[in-house]
Amino acid sequence: MSKLLCLVDSAGAGLGAQASLATFAADLCINWDSGFSICYVGSEPSAESMADLCSLGAMEVLVMADEQFARLTADAAAEAIRTLVIAEGYNILAADCSSFGRDVLPRACALLDIPMISDVIAVDATGPAPMFRRPVCAGKLIAKVEVTSTRYACTVRASAFRRERVPSGNSPVRRIDSGLDGITAGTEWVGASHVESKRPDLSNANVVVSGGRPLRDSETYERLIGGLADCLHGATGATRAAVDSGIAANDLQVGQTGKVVAPALYIAAGISGSIQHLAGMKDSKVIVAINTDPEAPIFSVADFGLVADLHTAIPELISLLS
Repeated sequence: MSKLLCLVDSAGAGLGAQASLATFAADLCINWDSGFSICYVGSEPSAESMADLCSLGAMEVLVMADEQFARLTADAAAEAIRTLVIAEGYNILAADCSSFGRDVLPRACALLDIPMISDVIAVDATGPAPMFRRPVCAGKLIAKVEVTSTRYACTVRASAFRRERVPSGNSPVRRIDSGLDGITAGTEWVGASHVESKRPDLSNANVVVSGGRPLRDSETYERLIGGLADCLHGATGATRAAVDSGIAANDLQVGQTGKVVAPALYIAAGISGSIQHLAGMKDSKVIVAINTDPEAPIFSVADFGLVADLHTAIPELISLLS
Protein backbone atom coordinates (compact mmCIF):
# COMPACT_ATOMS: atom_id res chain seq x y z
CA MET A 1 0.00 0.00 0.00
CA SER A 2 1.30 3.46 -0.91
CA LYS A 3 1.96 5.96 1.87
CA LEU A 4 2.34 9.61 0.90
CA LEU A 5 4.00 12.20 3.12
CA CYS A 6 3.79 15.95 2.35
CA LEU A 7 6.62 18.03 3.82
CA VAL A 8 6.06 21.63 4.93
CA ASP A 9 8.46 23.87 6.82
CA SER A 10 8.13 26.72 9.26
CA ALA A 11 9.38 29.23 6.67
CA GLY A 12 6.92 28.05 4.02
CA ALA A 13 4.71 30.20 1.85
CA GLY A 14 1.65 29.92 4.06
CA LEU A 15 -1.75 28.31 3.88
CA GLY A 16 -2.20 28.88 0.15
CA ALA A 17 0.87 26.83 -0.83
CA GLN A 18 0.08 24.20 1.79
CA ALA A 19 -3.47 23.84 0.47
CA SER A 20 -2.11 23.44 -3.07
CA LEU A 21 0.25 20.71 -1.88
CA ALA A 22 -2.68 18.99 -0.14
CA THR A 23 -4.71 19.24 -3.36
CA PHE A 24 -1.90 17.56 -5.28
CA ALA A 25 -1.70 14.83 -2.63
CA ALA A 26 -5.45 14.23 -2.78
CA ASP A 27 -5.29 14.00 -6.59
CA LEU A 28 -2.40 11.52 -6.43
CA CYS A 29 -3.94 9.17 -3.87
CA ILE A 30 -7.48 9.32 -5.29
CA ASN A 31 -7.46 5.58 -6.08
CA TRP A 32 -5.75 4.48 -2.87
CA ASP A 33 -7.44 2.98 0.16
CA SER A 34 -5.65 5.52 2.35
CA GLY A 35 -5.04 9.25 2.18
CA PHE A 36 -1.94 11.32 2.80
CA SER A 37 -0.09 12.67 5.83
CA ILE A 38 1.56 16.03 6.44
CA CYS A 39 4.84 16.53 8.28
CA TYR A 40 5.71 19.93 9.71
CA VAL A 41 9.48 20.51 9.95
CA GLY A 42 10.75 23.50 11.90
CA SER A 43 10.82 25.28 15.22
CA GLU A 44 7.79 25.11 17.51
CA PRO A 45 4.68 25.95 15.43
CA SER A 46 2.06 28.49 16.49
CA ALA A 47 -1.49 27.45 17.30
CA GLU A 48 -2.66 29.24 14.13
CA SER A 49 -0.17 27.33 11.97
CA MET A 50 -1.28 24.02 13.43
CA ALA A 51 -4.95 24.86 12.90
CA ASP A 52 -4.18 25.62 9.23
CA LEU A 53 -2.34 22.32 8.75
CA CYS A 54 -5.09 20.35 10.46
CA SER A 55 -7.65 21.86 8.08
CA LEU A 56 -6.09 20.40 4.92
CA GLY A 57 -7.73 16.98 4.97
CA ALA A 58 -4.70 14.85 5.90
CA MET A 59 -5.07 11.55 7.77
CA GLU A 60 -2.69 12.97 10.37
CA VAL A 61 -0.27 15.83 10.91
CA LEU A 62 3.18 14.88 12.14
CA VAL A 63 5.09 17.57 14.01
CA MET A 64 8.89 17.29 13.91
CA ALA A 65 9.62 20.43 15.90
CA ASP A 66 13.04 21.25 17.27
CA GLU A 67 14.59 24.63 18.02
CA GLN A 68 17.70 23.40 16.21
CA PHE A 69 15.74 23.63 12.96
CA ALA A 70 16.02 27.42 13.19
CA ARG A 71 19.73 27.01 12.37
CA LEU A 72 19.43 23.82 10.36
CA THR A 73 21.34 22.95 7.21
CA ALA A 74 19.72 21.08 4.33
CA ASP A 75 22.04 18.11 4.94
CA ALA A 76 20.83 17.63 8.51
CA ALA A 77 17.17 18.16 7.55
CA ALA A 78 17.46 15.54 4.79
CA GLU A 79 18.95 13.04 7.22
CA ALA A 80 16.12 13.66 9.72
CA ILE A 81 13.56 13.11 6.93
CA ARG A 82 15.32 9.92 5.81
CA THR A 83 15.11 8.52 9.33
CA LEU A 84 11.41 9.43 9.55
CA VAL A 85 10.55 7.88 6.17
CA ILE A 86 12.22 4.59 7.04
CA ALA A 87 10.71 4.44 10.53
CA GLU A 88 7.16 5.25 9.36
CA GLY A 89 7.23 3.30 6.09
CA TYR A 90 6.47 6.15 3.67
CA ASN A 91 7.32 5.43 0.05
CA ILE A 92 6.25 8.73 -1.60
CA LEU A 93 7.40 12.22 -0.59
CA ALA A 94 6.06 15.58 -1.79
CA ALA A 95 6.94 19.22 -1.13
CA ASP A 96 6.17 22.51 -2.85
CA CYS A 97 8.71 24.27 -5.07
CA SER A 98 9.93 26.51 -2.25
CA SER A 99 13.54 26.95 -1.16
CA PHE A 100 12.93 24.20 1.39
CA GLY A 101 11.54 21.75 -1.16
CA ARG A 102 14.21 22.44 -3.76
CA ASP A 103 17.06 22.28 -1.24
CA VAL A 104 16.08 19.47 1.09
CA LEU A 105 14.04 17.01 -0.97
CA PRO A 106 16.75 16.13 -3.55
CA ARG A 107 19.18 15.43 -0.71
CA ALA A 108 16.65 13.19 1.02
CA CYS A 109 16.06 11.35 -2.28
CA ALA A 110 19.79 10.73 -2.64
CA LEU A 111 19.95 9.30 0.89
CA LEU A 112 16.90 7.10 0.24
CA ASP A 113 18.06 6.18 -3.30
CA ILE A 114 14.72 7.09 -4.89
CA PRO A 115 13.89 9.05 -8.09
CA MET A 116 12.43 12.56 -8.03
CA ILE A 117 10.12 14.49 -10.37
CA SER A 118 10.48 18.27 -10.06
CA ASP A 119 8.08 21.12 -10.91
CA VAL A 120 4.97 18.96 -11.23
CA ILE A 121 2.01 20.91 -12.66
CA ALA A 122 -0.49 18.05 -13.18
CA VAL A 123 -0.97 14.43 -12.20
CA ASP A 124 -3.07 11.59 -13.62
CA ALA A 125 -3.29 8.72 -11.15
CA THR A 126 -6.12 6.81 -12.83
CA GLY A 127 -3.85 4.39 -14.74
CA PRO A 128 -1.69 1.52 -13.51
CA ALA A 129 1.20 3.95 -12.93
CA PRO A 130 0.89 7.68 -12.13
CA MET A 131 1.60 10.11 -14.96
CA PHE A 132 3.06 13.50 -14.08
CA ARG A 133 3.34 16.62 -16.23
CA ARG A 134 6.21 19.08 -15.82
CA PRO A 135 7.40 22.02 -17.94
CA VAL A 136 10.68 21.82 -19.86
CA CYS A 137 12.54 24.19 -22.20
CA ALA A 138 11.49 27.24 -20.16
CA GLY A 139 7.86 26.16 -20.25
CA LYS A 140 7.66 25.85 -24.05
CA LEU A 141 7.08 22.11 -23.79
CA ILE A 142 5.29 19.93 -21.27
CA ALA A 143 6.89 16.57 -20.53
CA LYS A 144 4.86 13.54 -19.47
CA VAL A 145 6.71 11.47 -16.88
CA GLU A 146 5.47 8.00 -16.00
CA VAL A 147 6.66 6.62 -12.67
CA THR A 148 6.99 2.85 -12.52
CA SER A 149 8.83 2.78 -9.18
CA THR A 150 6.75 2.45 -6.02
CA ARG A 151 9.15 4.80 -4.19
CA TYR A 152 9.67 8.36 -5.44
CA ALA A 153 9.40 12.06 -4.57
CA CYS A 154 7.87 15.17 -6.18
CA THR A 155 8.18 18.91 -5.90
CA VAL A 156 4.92 20.66 -6.80
CA ARG A 157 4.16 24.07 -8.28
CA ALA A 158 1.65 25.59 -5.91
CA SER A 159 0.13 27.78 -8.64
CA ALA A 160 -0.85 24.69 -10.67
CA PHE A 161 -2.95 23.10 -7.90
CA ARG A 162 -4.59 26.20 -6.48
CA ARG A 163 -8.24 25.88 -5.47
CA GLU A 164 -10.77 28.64 -4.83
CA ARG A 165 -11.56 27.17 -1.44
CA VAL A 166 -9.16 25.79 1.13
CA PRO A 167 -10.10 22.26 2.27
CA SER A 168 -11.56 21.92 5.75
CA GLY A 169 -11.01 19.18 8.29
CA ASN A 170 -9.62 18.38 11.70
CA SER A 171 -6.64 16.04 11.33
CA PRO A 172 -5.15 14.41 14.43
CA VAL A 173 -1.68 15.60 15.49
CA ARG A 174 1.25 13.36 16.42
CA ARG A 175 4.61 14.62 17.62
CA ILE A 176 7.75 12.76 16.59
CA ASP A 177 11.39 13.03 17.61
CA SER A 178 13.57 14.90 15.11
CA GLY A 179 16.65 12.86 16.01
CA LEU A 180 18.86 15.89 15.34
CA ASP A 181 21.12 15.22 18.31
CA GLY A 182 22.55 12.17 16.56
CA ILE A 183 23.09 13.83 13.17
CA THR A 184 26.43 15.20 12.00
CA ALA A 185 25.99 17.53 9.03
CA GLY A 186 28.64 18.09 6.41
CA THR A 187 27.83 21.78 6.17
CA GLU A 188 27.63 24.58 8.73
CA TRP A 189 24.86 27.12 9.22
CA VAL A 190 26.39 30.61 8.98
CA GLY A 191 23.42 32.98 8.94
CA ALA A 192 20.22 34.03 7.22
CA SER A 193 18.86 37.29 5.88
CA HIS A 194 15.42 38.15 4.62
CA VAL A 195 13.33 41.21 3.89
CA GLU A 196 10.34 41.80 6.13
CA SER A 197 7.22 42.73 4.20
CA LYS A 198 3.57 43.31 5.05
CA ARG A 199 2.55 42.60 1.47
CA PRO A 200 1.02 39.28 0.39
CA ASP A 201 3.37 36.40 -0.32
CA LEU A 202 4.52 36.54 -3.95
CA SER A 203 3.81 32.87 -4.68
CA ASN A 204 0.15 33.08 -3.60
CA ALA A 205 -0.90 36.68 -4.21
CA ASN A 206 -3.95 37.40 -6.36
CA VAL A 207 -2.25 40.50 -7.76
CA VAL A 208 1.45 40.82 -8.63
CA VAL A 209 3.18 43.97 -9.89
CA SER A 210 6.65 43.32 -11.32
CA GLY A 211 9.34 45.65 -12.55
CA GLY A 212 12.49 45.39 -14.64
CA ARG A 213 15.85 47.09 -14.99
CA PRO A 214 14.46 50.45 -16.30
CA LEU A 215 13.51 51.25 -12.68
CA ARG A 216 17.22 52.04 -12.14
CA ASP A 217 17.39 51.80 -8.32
CA SER A 218 15.68 50.27 -5.29
CA GLU A 219 14.12 53.57 -4.19
CA THR A 220 12.37 54.01 -7.54
CA TYR A 221 11.31 50.35 -7.49
CA GLU A 222 9.69 50.72 -4.08
CA ARG A 223 8.04 54.02 -4.95
CA LEU A 224 6.55 52.87 -8.27
CA ILE A 225 6.21 49.07 -8.17
CA GLY A 226 5.62 48.97 -4.42
CA GLY A 227 3.25 51.91 -4.56
CA LEU A 228 1.10 50.37 -7.30
CA ALA A 229 1.11 46.99 -5.57
CA ASP A 230 -0.09 48.60 -2.33
CA CYS A 231 -2.95 50.32 -4.16
CA LEU A 232 -4.05 46.92 -5.50
CA HIS A 233 -3.33 45.05 -2.24
CA GLY A 234 -0.87 42.91 -4.17
CA ALA A 235 2.68 41.59 -4.04
CA THR A 236 5.78 42.89 -5.81
CA GLY A 237 7.97 40.94 -8.20
CA ALA A 238 11.01 41.57 -10.36
CA THR A 239 13.04 40.25 -13.27
CA ARG A 240 16.40 38.58 -12.82
CA ALA A 241 18.08 41.63 -14.34
CA ALA A 242 16.48 43.87 -11.70
CA VAL A 243 17.56 41.50 -8.94
CA ASP A 244 21.12 41.20 -10.26
CA SER A 245 21.31 45.00 -10.46
CA GLY A 246 20.35 45.35 -6.80
CA ILE A 247 17.04 47.02 -7.64
CA ALA A 248 14.91 44.32 -5.95
CA ALA A 249 15.48 41.59 -3.38
CA ASN A 250 16.40 38.09 -4.56
CA ASP A 251 13.24 36.50 -3.15
CA LEU A 252 11.12 38.71 -5.43
CA GLN A 253 12.51 37.25 -8.67
CA VAL A 254 9.86 35.85 -11.00
CA GLY A 255 10.93 33.43 -13.71
CA GLN A 256 12.49 30.10 -14.54
CA THR A 257 15.24 30.55 -11.94
CA GLY A 258 12.97 32.40 -9.51
CA LYS A 259 9.37 31.95 -8.41
CA VAL A 260 6.55 30.75 -10.64
CA VAL A 261 3.34 32.70 -10.12
CA ALA A 262 -0.16 32.56 -11.59
CA PRO A 263 -2.15 35.42 -10.04
CA ALA A 264 -5.49 36.76 -11.19
CA LEU A 265 -3.70 39.94 -12.33
CA TYR A 266 -0.04 40.30 -13.32
CA ILE A 267 1.32 43.74 -14.21
CA ALA A 268 4.71 43.77 -15.96
CA ALA A 269 6.29 47.24 -15.96
CA GLY A 270 9.49 47.84 -17.87
CA ILE A 271 9.84 44.12 -18.62
CA SER A 272 10.77 43.10 -22.17
CA GLY A 273 9.57 39.52 -21.74
CA SER A 274 12.50 37.10 -21.96
CA ILE A 275 11.71 33.40 -22.22
CA GLN A 276 13.00 32.87 -18.69
CA HIS A 277 10.66 35.48 -17.23
CA LEU A 278 7.64 34.37 -19.25
CA ALA A 279 8.09 30.84 -17.89
CA GLY A 280 7.39 32.20 -14.42
CA MET A 281 4.22 34.22 -15.10
CA LYS A 282 2.58 33.24 -18.41
CA ASP A 283 -0.18 31.27 -16.64
CA SER A 284 -1.54 34.41 -14.96
CA LYS A 285 -5.22 34.95 -15.70
CA VAL A 286 -4.85 38.58 -16.83
CA ILE A 287 -1.52 40.06 -17.91
CA VAL A 288 -0.98 43.80 -18.30
CA ALA A 289 2.24 45.02 -19.92
CA ILE A 290 3.74 48.53 -19.75
CA ASN A 291 6.74 49.09 -22.03
CA THR A 292 8.13 51.80 -24.29
CA ASP A 293 8.97 49.26 -27.03
CA PRO A 294 5.83 48.21 -28.97
CA GLU A 295 7.76 45.18 -30.31
CA ALA A 296 8.68 43.86 -26.85
CA PRO A 297 7.95 40.10 -26.51
CA ILE A 298 5.91 40.73 -23.34
CA PHE A 299 3.08 42.12 -25.51
CA SER A 300 2.68 38.73 -27.22
CA VAL A 301 1.36 37.21 -23.99
CA ALA A 302 -0.34 40.30 -22.58
CA ASP A 303 -4.11 40.67 -22.44
CA PHE A 304 -3.71 44.45 -22.21
CA GLY A 305 -0.73 46.48 -23.34
CA LEU A 306 0.29 50.07 -22.76
CA VAL A 307 3.13 51.53 -24.85
CA ALA A 308 4.37 54.15 -22.43
CA ASP A 309 7.18 55.08 -20.06
CA LEU A 310 6.57 53.40 -16.71
CA HIS A 311 7.97 56.45 -14.90
CA THR A 312 5.00 58.41 -16.26
CA ALA A 313 2.32 55.72 -16.50
CA ILE A 314 2.62 54.20 -13.03
CA PRO A 315 2.34 57.49 -11.08
CA GLU A 316 -0.81 58.23 -13.08
CA LEU A 317 -2.22 54.78 -12.22
CA ILE A 318 -1.38 55.27 -8.56
CA SER A 319 -3.09 58.67 -8.61
CA LEU A 320 -6.24 57.17 -10.16
CA LEU A 321 -6.34 54.27 -7.69
CA SER A 322 -5.56 56.29 -4.54
